Amino acid sequence: MAGAHSSTPAELKAQLEAERRGISFLLYRDAGGGQRILELEPGGGTITIGRRGDNAVPLGWDAEVSRVHAQLERVGLDWVLIDDGLSRNGTFVNGERTAGRRRLRDGDRICCGETVLRFRSPVGEESRSTAAVPAGSAQLMLTETQRKLLVALCRPLQDSAYATPATNREIAGELHLSVDAVKAHLRVLFERLGIDGLPQNQKRARLAAVALVDGLVRPHDF
Repeated sequence: MAGAHSSTPAELKAQLEAERRGISFLLYRDAGGGQRILELEPGGGTITIGRRGDNAVPLGWDAEVSRVHAQLERVGLDWVLIDDGLSRNGTFVNGERTAGRRRLRDGDRICCGETVLRFRSPVGEESRSTAAVPAGSAQLMLTETQRKLLVALCRPLQDSAYATPATNREIAGELHLSVDAVKAHLRVLFERLGIDGLPQNQKRARLAAVALVDGLVRPHDF
């Protein structure tokens, strides 16, 4: 079931890149647990969600999803979810069953059968996700210690984007700092990069993804 997984640094990097393009998108997981991102182009027409393979969002593995379960349609500057009787088991947004049409907002959680899709709209006044990262992170002024800490955090990812970022103890050993000092520096970076509001178990992977996407850490740093 989508949403039950912790995102890897590579998946977070893909999410960040989608956010930076400024186009609304759907985020969900396939039958094998892999992340899927479907960008919703403004002129792309109606988006269908369903079990049949010809849907824009094909959820063939979910027996609770109807062949054509729901639709997304562009109305002005917004995306609207439509379920006017198409689905057998209903479509839910943030736990509420949708009857007819519902305007979507950034971060809305859409449930079709046993599958959860997250609607993201990174730009506009309705965008209020705490996971968003301010643009221009690459222009942040970092201290030498902060820069070295980010390099150490991301070092395991140079061989595999799906690896886990370095632990506090590993960073402390590389930089000859105490674990408490590493934690203090990380707290500052979380705050400066706007990710301090994320759940604790997501912050490190998000920080590593931001550092790599925004060029705070580059290949030659390793």
